[in-house]
Formats: sequence, C-alpha cells, structure tokens
Amino acid sequence: MDTITSTSNSLIKQVRALRNKKTRVESKTFLVEGIHHVGEATQAGWDIDVILYAPELLTSQFAKDLLTQFAKNKLQPVSESVMEALADKENPQGILAVAKQKTFKFENIKNTARAVALVSPQDPGNLGTMLRTMDAVNIDTLFLLDGGVELYHPTVIRASMGTLFWKPIIQSSFDEFIAWAKIKTSNSSAHQPKRIWTITP
Repeated sequence: MDTITSTSNSLIKQVRALRNKKTRVESKTFLVEGIHHVGEATQAGWDIDVILYAPELLTSQFAKDLLTQFAKNKLQPVSESVMEALADKENPQGILAVAKQKTFKFENIKNTARAVALVSPQDPGNLGTMLRTMDAVNIDTLFLLDGGVELYHPTVIRASMGTLFWKPIIQSSFDEFIAWAKIKTSNSSAHQPKRIWTITP
C-alpha cells in the first residue's frame, strides 16, 4: 500500500476517532498502541482490523518480525508525522493497531478459574494496574460489575501492559453476577470438598 502522509486521509480520521469512547462503543473496536501491546494482542489471538506503522520509527527486529505475521492488506504504512498525530504519547514507537473488542460470557469461565470482581471502578489507570496484579498472583478472570470505567479506554490498555489481552473479562450487573455465582457455588459444592466461589453481597 502507498504510504499515507496526510492526517486528512479518511482512514486516519477513522483511527483518530477511536480516541472517543462513543466511536469505540459504536464500532466495537479500539486502539492498541506500541510494539509491546500490539505484540501481546497478536500473540493472544485478538482480531486485528488494520496495523498502521511508520517505517522510519520501527527500529527493533521484534517490530519488523511482528509485521510479517499479518497479511499485506492489513498493513498500512504512514509517515512519521501522521504517526505522531495518531499517537497518544510523545515519542511514539511507530506502530498501532485497530482491534476488535471481545465479549466474554459467564459460560466462558472454567470451573478452576480464580476471579476478582470490581464494582463500578472509576479510574482507568487503577483498572490497568489491577490486571497486572492479577497476572502476578495467577488470578484468571475479572468481573466488571455495574459499569464504571470503560474497559477499552486507552489508559486501561496502556496500564495493563498487555495483560488485558490474556484474561477473560466479564462485564455485567452486580445482580447478574450474584445469581450466576450462587449457581456456580452450588454446582461446585456437589463435586468438591470445598467451595471455590465466595459470595459477599
């Protein structure tokens, strides 16, 4: 593909619009920025719509190898100035992806899962940090209850350091979670000597 050199390009406008929550919600896509994060999303098997990259900024072999994992029709080169306009921070690493959001359901949770439930968290940085902490202590699943901060907020993605891409995250109401957890506890207790779910209303 030809290199995009103008921020007036229609694709660039669409990508920039994903900085807005309304656009992310309506399109069910989000931005993944930086070599590490794009690499984690790719390795975890998330669907990628397009990769935008600035050849002048991609100096690491890992980044160059990462590009080879995508079909050519998903790779869009852009100029350094366009990448700087798209980036959420100074000194961009030269690559970002538009990825499809995932929806996990209660039935996706394994019987052996260890989980954390957060009720209406408000700070995107804290949510990303929580995901990293979960990874450090081998907690598999996160429940986000009664709304709160948007899961695909750029700060959540960045603060999670890629751990978001590896864990099922269920978004539901508190009441739905309690109803499901009670059933899960009842079913588990019939087969195991101790409960694996603890309900705290």
